[in-house]
This record gives sequence, structure tokens and C-alpha cells, in this order.
Amino acid sequence: MDTLTERTPRVVSAVKLLRTAERRKTGRFLAEGENSVTEALAAARVHELFVTEAAAGRYATVVDEARHKCVRVGIVTERAAARLSDTVTPPGLVAVCDTLDVPLAEAVTPRSRLLAVPVAVAEPGNAGTLIRVSDAVGADAVVLAGDSVDPHNGKCVRSSAGSIFHLPVARERDTDRVLATLAEAGVQILATAADGEIDLDDADELLAAPTAWLFGNEAHGLDPQVAARADHRVRIPIRGRAESLNLATAASICLYASARVQHRAARPIT
Repeated sequence: MDTLTERTPRVVSAVKLLRTAERRKTGRFLAEGENSVTEALAAARVHELFVTEAAAGRYATVVDEARHKCVRVGIVTERAAARLSDTVTPPGLVAVCDTLDVPLAEAVTPRSRLLAVPVAVAEPGNAGTLIRVSDAVGADAVVLAGDSVDPHNGKCVRSSAGSIFHLPVARERDTDRVLATLAEAGVQILATAADGEIDLDDADELLAAPTAWLFGNEAHGLDPQVAARADHRVRIPIRGRAESLNLATAASICLYASARVQHRAARPIT
């Protein structure tokens, strides 16, 4: 098998997927590293796998799985692997995958019980972490509302630790449409707010209902006009001296609180 270089057309085409415009145009993106590639293969989203000779030895099980699933495997040079990566230390294992986002109507349905709705989230690491947390607590979907980061951004995919392949992720630039869709589906909308009228510690009865949590931008928080559209604004009690919580931390606390209450309510009485 010939080794592919950074000038090989297949590699050149894949490298272009590091750009948002190319991902949007082709409907494909790159997932790198053992965790992401393994989950991509399990989800049957992989078109092609690029791997260095050294990485093929380290990740032999992953490469064998790709070949078992009839995924085209290309051995690439270290320089080609570096071009395919946006990390400081490329793992030498990169998959070309189908993009994952679904229509809003598929992510938000009358059957939805728990949804994470970050609004205008800009930092891909935070978006990926939020997707990972949503997966961990058993949320039904993540909806990236407003001018949010592309979930197929390399840092977002890595930060999700494979979770981006586990649950529906929708993108909708029109935040008003997101809020209207949630209301039509019968999902209550809760917003985090430092001056919220309900303390999270006292919200168990509220959290038992189907819920969509709105989370604001990292720098500016949730737009007041968007927060005003929520059914309730909930404050997370801070008992120490920290002034506030970052997006990923606040989302983790709120989503876990909802999942705890909903899971408890769903358990049969013995």
C-alpha cells in the first residue's frame, strides 16, 4: 500500500475540512484520536480513515474495526497527519465523517424530557463539554441556538469525548424559532440567572417536568430578552466567595439536578 503524503489529493481534500465553510459545503468533518474515531465507527459515520504507520500499531484494534466495516484506510506520512490535525501533538489517527447535526424538529419533540440549549456559545471547548455532560445525564438532545460555534469544530469534537456521536445535536440561528418550538412541544423553559426567582435547591417539583435549560454566552451570559422568554429563571446558590460559574460548570449542575429528579420520579415504587 502506497503511503499518502500531504500532496495526495485525498489528503488535500480532507485537510480542507478543518474549515467551517468546507464542512458546510461537503457535509463532512474530521474526527481525530482513538476515542472519537472509535465512537464514529460505532455510529457508522466514517467514510475514510487516515493513519500513520506508528499510529496503526498503537491503534491496531481501531484500524481493524475500520477495515471490518469496509472503511477505506489510508496510511499517511507524519507530515500529512500533522496537516490533518489542529492539535499540537497529532495522534496520527483521523477519520472523515458525515456531519451529525439534525433538524430542530428532530431534536425537540413532545417526547423530549431534558434538553440543553446553549445560546450563542462561542468557545468550542465549552460546547463539547456541554455535549458530553448532556450525554452523561441522559439528556435527549442539545440545541445550539443563535450564533453558536460549529459542533464539528475539532476542539468541540475532542472535548465531547465521543459524546457528539451519542445524542442528537441541532443548530438553529433563529433563537425565537427555538423558543417557539420548545413551547409547542410542551417543554418548559428554564434559564439560569444570578437573580433568578427560584433557588435550584428548592426547584425539585419544577424539575420533574419536561425541561429545556437555556445557557448563555461565556462572556456576556444570557441575553435579557431571551431570559425573559423563559417560564422560570433559576439561580444556582453560591455559598463560597466565587463571583460566578462558567458555562460548562453551570450547565453540569443544572442538567444533573434535572436528571436526578426525573430519574427518581421515573423509578417504580417497590
